[in-house]
Amino acid sequence: MSDQQAAGHPDRFEVRVTAESHFAWLRTRLALERTMMAWARTAVALIGFGFAIVQFLDTMQELPGASPARFPDAPRYLGLALIGCGVAALVISLWEYRWMRRYLWSGSFAAVAGTTTGGMQTPLYAAAFVLILVGVFAFFAVALRLV
Repeated sequence: MSDQQAAGHPDRFEVRVTAESHFAWLRTRLALERTMMAWARTAVALIGFGFAIVQFLDTMQELPGASPARFPDAPRYLGLALIGCGVAALVISLWEYRWMRRYLWSGSFAAVAGTTTGGMQTPLYAAAFVLILVGVFAFFAVALRLV
């Protein structure tokens, strides 16, 4: 019986420190990184596509011979919505990434990880924060018609 079970706090499952469990933990850790990078790619696509829609459709409305649009501000609102969704997706995925990373290094998993500190450092946070800044800039550039 473990110390936690004796204290009245049973674990959900037993963690055994073996080479197999360590490599499984590493696969999970790398899957977490891949998932976060997929979210970052999705956010970049949403931000870029939103900005491109605004630029393209505004240019289309200015072409000679083009009939006036029924809803001239619709491309701007659609672009703002896509940019906002991209930034929101990035913020939410960062929160989820941080939560899961803390979980993987907590409690019984610390022994499986082989370290009790954060371990492998990635440029993921820096890249995500830069993308958030780009998204916020694009949002306000479109909202205030700076471009």
